[in-house]
Amino acid sequence: MKISKTNAARLLDKAGITYELIPYEVDENDLAATHVATQLSENIHCVFKTLVLHGDKTGYFVCVIPGDLEVDLKLAAKASGNKKADLIPMKDLLPVTGYIRGGCSPIGMKKLFPTFIHPTCNDFSFIYISAGIRGLQIKINPRNLIGFIQAKVTELSIPTY
Repeated sequence: MKISKTNAARLLDKAGITYELIPYEVDENDLAATHVATQLSENIHCVFKTLVLHGDKTGYFVCVIPGDLEVDLKLAAKASGNKKADLIPMKDLLPVTGYIRGGCSPIGMKKLFPTFIHPTCNDFSFIYISAGIRGLQIKINPRNLIGFIQAKVTELSIPTY
């Protein structure tokens, strides 16, 4: 099966960063990272989701967290230099990032927003992130991703266990 390259993949190619494109079956009624992990037969802790937030001082920023966790808005605000932060409304996702829900990649947004990634990414030799479309993931070394998107590694959620 031929997999079409996404903008995120082309940017990684241009930078000389190694990655794999991994397709999965999309369920329009279940766009959760847990569904992606199940489709990939992977540990949910290495399947990361990309969330876009808006802070009261700095504006838009991005949080990349394991698929089974919820972002802690207070921790995200603090990490980003804000007093308060909220997830952006779904209707704003495409105009702000160029991506849709279920296909939002931390690579290749319309602008390079400040990006924060959960520290557990370093527990794995590779993690999965969206390739920029539904049905396609990028399997990448987290350290390569951190360097490429200039992400800051910081705690973004309270453990759920």
